[in-house]
Amino acid sequence: MSKIVHPYAHRLIILRDWKSRWFADPKKYVAYLKGDVLIRQYLEKKLRGMYISTIEIERSRKATRFIIKTSRPGLLIGRNGEGAEKLKADILTKMDKLKLPRPEDFKLEIVEIANPEADAAIVAYMIAEALEKRMPYRRVIKQIMEKVMAAHGVEGARIVVGGRLGGTEISRTEELKRGSVPLQSFRADIDFKRERATLSYGVIGIKVWIYRGKIFADKKPARSFGGRESLPENKKETD
Repeated sequence: MSKIVHPYAHRLIILRDWKSRWFADPKKYVAYLKGDVLIRQYLEKKLRGMYISTIEIERSRKATRFIIKTSRPGLLIGRNGEGAEKLKADILTKMDKLKLPRPEDFKLEIVEIANPEADAAIVAYMIAEALEKRMPYRRVIKQIMEKVMAAHGVEGARIVVGGRLGGTEISRTEELKRGSVPLQSFRADIDFKRERATLSYGVIGIKVWIYRGKIFADKKPARSFGGRESLPENKKETD
């Protein structure tokens, strides 16, 4: 029987890294994990509409760093950095309300995404935003798919929307696919995101897969043992 796995978790360590990166002793582990989940949910709700891709959290013994990746950094930074300072203060205030340990050194970094049409999270939000404006769903996914396939480095994409499409009484699913999306290849760089469009007659679910080609590991020089080069595992000696 086939099993469905999350494309991001399926490639952890191989192509992807964790979105929360830190080590902690067992006494602080629960507090850190709770803080990461609640603060990330708070930021995703607060920053909805600002084209946020991912929120990464890094912790050390004294410092905590939040890395927010967005295609429109100007909306977050604001004039003379006022928006970033206010967001930083809001995060610290939220930590105090949730009774989370406040870090000694807190840093907030805002990183711009140069190619937003190749980012599944931003593409999914673009679809949700258009559906919430009551645009026809078929036209929306076709226009977004054309933009995605025209983006640099994209080799395939798949978009699925489901729910009461067009306000009908019975929910159904609409799917559009272009190019190839090899979900079982570990080296395939596939970005995936789920999103929701909240409408007056219900919620429409959105799923986006974007295939950005294969990633190959750098070839390491062969090590020599006793003056003789060792051959790679996948290469057989023919002499």
